[in-house]
Amino acid sequence: MNRLTLTLLISFCFFFHKIYAQSGHPKLENKDSWTMIVLPDPQTYSKFEQNQPVFSLMTRWIKQNKEKLNIELVLCEGDLVEQNNIPVGDGVNGDQNSYQQWTSVREAFSVLDTVVPYILCTGNHDYGSRSAENRYSQLNSYFTPNRMKSTSSILAGMMPNFSGEKTLENAYYEFVSPHNISYLILSLEFNARDTIVQQSKDIIAREKYKNYRGIILTHSYMRAMSENNELIEKEGYDVKDVTHGKKLWEKLIAPSENIEMVFCGHIGGTGGFTQNVGYRNEKNEGQKDVHQMVFNAQTHGGGWYGNGGDGWLRILEFLPDKQTVIIKTFSPLFGFSPSTIEKSWRNESYDNFKIKLSD
Repeated sequence: MNRLTLTLLISFCFFFHKIYAQSGHPKLENKDSWTMIVLPDPQTYSKFEQNQPVFSLMTRWIKQNKEKLNIELVLCEGDLVEQNNIPVGDGVNGDQNSYQQWTSVREAFSVLDTVVPYILCTGNHDYGSRSAENRYSQLNSYFTPNRMKSTSSILAGMMPNFSGEKTLENAYYEFVSPHNISYLILSLEFNARDTIVQQSKDIIAREKYKNYRGIILTHSYMRAMSENNELIEKEGYDVKDVTHGKKLWEKLIAPSENIEMVFCGHIGGTGGFTQNVGYRNEKNEGQKDVHQMVFNAQTHGGGWYGNGGDGWLRILEFLPDKQTVIIKTFSPLFGFSPSTIEKSWRNESYDNFKIKLSD
């Protein structure tokens, strides 16, 4: 091999490695940061048998990158399944019955049970038969604290579901970050009942949580940027005693002095990413910025009946300054192969940005 050929080969390998490292393998901006992963609605992964391995790939990617990215927490924004309680898939809006859907999403998350805490919330499709005809959910048959060892380590308490049973449908968690910042995280049922909103308000107001940073995880809260990031005021589901996004802001989030982040999913469309993501920032009564984000990806991979969302997830890197959070949107599915590495990042301003938390 002559020197020119060797030089070209080395240059090509260096260039390929650089592209691969930047596009296919996320890394921390600061070695002392820690990471939170946000998973969007998994329902379209769950409802088709051929899509289920994609969501499994996503959770296994989290496990494999736990140490590298210092992943300390995972949030999932609800609609774990497409149909909560059907005996047979209709072959159009999914080919899996509810048992198969719940089993698949449970198996996907099970790889994290002893690896990293993950917090779930329930969406409209996790209730009733197909979509919130009532408040019966099978979540509690598949996700329980005794199975979720890492999650149970931060679980502080649970509130009653519609049947009066304390479950993970409404729960709160105490998490201390590697930077020694304490977080209170509340996971709320789809369109939470008034009693849950009031109990949540009472929990947040406890003296114990005065200096905690508050996070709300709920499924339906705000609309996408294509609809001006507006808070949801009403929806047409059968369940009663509901608190939509605007009321949740007015009753729970705005009156607080320490809620600083809200995460939700639910909203989606087939007209582009701007129909599935959104961000707004308002101050609570403690004069702290509340960063509110919607992130859904289920139509990005062939629409409502496609592959489930192209594997997109969000990486939130919390820097050691204890204020800056870098938000990136990445697909382990695209990052898995050299032939698709260049597609593994979404670099639009609404998918790649920074926020500042209170000091």
